[in-house]
Amino acid sequence: MLRIVSGLLFSFHGIQKIFGFHAKLQPPFGSQVWIGGVLEIVCGWCIALGIYTRLAAFIASGTMAVAYTQFHWKLELGERFWPAVNQGELALLYAFLFLFMACRGGGKWALR
Repeated sequence: MLRIVSGLLFSFHGIQKIFGFHAKLQPPFGSQVWIGGVLEIVCGWCIALGIYTRLAAFIASGTMAVAYTQFHWKLELGERFWPAVNQGELALLYAFLFLFMACRGGGKWALR
């Protein structure tokens, strides 16, 4: 259930970015944020369905590691180092959760 729910939630973040669904901004086509949104949709659905789970989770983990480092933490020391301050808790949690899934696979309910 954790794989399914986290995959669906991850894909909804991508849908929000790409289609501007309940979002303040919609990134330009082909931008880094737009590509991240596409990866979130594709990897999220693959993870949720259990299709190529290890590969999709590995890519999603890397995507979230980049998101956390580049957009939340920004390699700043001091207060901005802490996820509660830089609002990067969700990106950091996704990064480690998907890294775990990349190592463990899809489980019993995976389609492949």
